Amino acid sequence: MDCIVHGVAKSRTLLSDFPFLIEPAKSAPSPKKGSKKAVTKAQKKDGKKRKRSCKESYSMYVYKVLKQVHPDISISSKAMAIMNSFINDISECIAGEASCLMHYNKHSTIASREIQTALCLLLPGELAKHSVSEGTKAVTKYTSSK
Repeated sequence: MDCIVHGVAKSRTLLSDFPFLIEPAKSAPSPKKGSKKAVTKAQKKDGKKRKRSCKESYSMYVYKVLKQVHPDISISSKAMAIMNSFINDISECIAGEASCLMHYNKHSTIASREIQTALCLLLPGELAKHSVSEGTKAVTKYTSSK
């Protein structure tokens, strides 16, 4: 699937192109007697622990959905990186298309209507219908919880 942002086509990589990245869950190997893992922690000269930089990703959400759909399947870190990149790319395409629609209609705000139209333009047939209905359902659930 290609995404066109500002007249430039970007090719997409799908997870189905890499079936070897999805692997069935394996039981954890039992630790061998006498094997010790070296625990090293990065510390500053003051003796304080260094904070890890917070990297935002969708991996937690992808994992939760995977476990809802297929509880017995795990996902490799490479496949998770591909899924994270895929979600970022699709989000960028939707936002770009919604931005173009907003400019065409001379509005200053991206509304749910622009997002829905962008989804219909970017996604093929039945997939667009399902995504619009799921999005509408999510927005309705959010507004009713307020």
